[in-house]
Amino acid sequence: MTTEHGTASGIPTAAVYRPDDVADLEYADLGDPGTFPYARGVYETMYRGRPWTMRQYAGFASAAQSNARYRYLLDQGQTGLSVAFDLPTQMGYDSDHPLAAGEVGKVGVAIDSLADMRVLFDGIPLDEVSTSMTINAPAAILLLLYQLVGEEQGVDVATLRGTVQNDVLKEYIARGTYIFPPQPSLRITTDTFAYCKAVLPAFNTISISGYHMAEAGATAVQEVGFTLANAIAYVDAAVAAGLDVDEFAPRLSFFFVARSSLLEEVAKFRAARRLWARIMRDRFDARSPRSQMLRFHTQTAGVQLTAQQAQVNLVRVAIQTLAATLGGTQSLHANAFDEALALPSEAAARLALRTQQVVAHETDVALVADPLGGSWFIESLTNEIEAEAADLIAQVDAMGGAVAAIEDGFQKQQIELSAYEHVRRVERDERIIVGVNRFTIDEDVEPELQRVDDSVRADQVARVRQVRAERDAAAVQVALDDLRGAARGDDNLLVAMREALRVMATVGEVCDVLRDEFGSYNPPAGV
Repeated sequence: MTTEHGTASGIPTAAVYRPDDVADLEYADLGDPGTFPYARGVYETMYRGRPWTMRQYAGFASAAQSNARYRYLLDQGQTGLSVAFDLPTQMGYDSDHPLAAGEVGKVGVAIDSLADMRVLFDGIPLDEVSTSMTINAPAAILLLLYQLVGEEQGVDVATLRGTVQNDVLKEYIARGTYIFPPQPSLRITTDTFAYCKAVLPAFNTISISGYHMAEAGATAVQEVGFTLANAIAYVDAAVAAGLDVDEFAPRLSFFFVARSSLLEEVAKFRAARRLWARIMRDRFDARSPRSQMLRFHTQTAGVQLTAQQAQVNLVRVAIQTLAATLGGTQSLHANAFDEALALPSEAAARLALRTQQVVAHETDVALVADPLGGSWFIESLTNEIEAEAADLIAQVDAMGGAVAAIEDGFQKQQIELSAYEHVRRVERDERIIVGVNRFTIDEDVEPELQRVDDSVRADQVARVRQVRAERDAAAVQVALDDLRGAARGDDNLLVAMREALRVMATVGEVCDVLRDEFGSYNPPAGV
């Protein structure tokens, strides 16, 4: 995982660390777990009270098939749901759109309307689970569908718990499932903050993601720096929209990767917490402790899974699970070993969950908060990552902030350079990947894989067309016209979206109205 004398991020390391190596650390500022600046964890006792939330990411094919997987995982001891949506849903297209062909249900579940959302959570009491939804450009739409299902179940929607990713800025940097230009996208995000404060106060309104940047090649330093720079942009936009920082900031959450470079990852999480606490206190004058806490979900590193000798991924995922938990995550998805080959099979998904359960219940990781705190190496590395990430944030600030830097292609270019350098190190055998450039075998047995049948699209197309045929078309048109008016004005968009979805407007129809009003985003030439 490391260069000859440095971490995976290129931070030089000594052979041994002594107290003098962290002499510049103000130990009074290190604090205790649960106290500013939260380097040692956001809660006083961390996992002594209860383990992190085990939130296995799942979703594929139809809503009915995904519902069956969710029920299975809950029966196996999972403590929270995490929904994966297919690419058409992520891009705001219905399943019968020409651009959806070949992608319906392939990398997540297809959701076209309230009818699908009802099936997705059928028999799952939404007042008893928390649900994370990995959706960005149309995040508000899927959140509102979740609310409507909760209402139909008779749940007090103020008690609905979960997180909606809703982080569109990282889509321009690393992932590409954006729809609208940055500024109207930020409007939808801040409208979501305001709406949830009034209607869904227990829901985390955004999960600001470094994970996808890391998967695209970002180093640990870049993951922290660019993620927090994006977070600053969201807070700036919300404050500019008239929201009080201590009213919305407690519902901000983050999403990071856990790689096999265990010690650097632990230091990364600690540095991110400390840096964010100082940003919120000193830059935004946030006074609530919950506004200063960086709470985060973690996923083990999908990009580090290999198709060669796939069962070796079990070892990688176990190490990455330790990195996340030793680093103080609030919730965790452990990847299945077969994800480099296909969607996780049921058996592989169960084994990934069991990995978390073994760490939680058969190791001593949960005995104390911040078990590696005070290690001379960990504290030195925490300092170094924090300092280098702060320098990156300063560079973004000098360019005019995250949105201006995105429009200039800065973050994307920096990450691509890091990804290129990683590939070159592997090709030169300077970085060993077991089973890929070292310790290879001539024959490998492919495990039994999960497949999504092509019939899923035909069934989903029939479903969405049936919804359109049976709904009150006039009511839908009125609701979509109201949404168009809200987009042209400054009313909160989520209210009009909700009423359109209630009368069975589809995800694609709602997004099309906003496309008409806001336009679509095209990345800058040459990036």
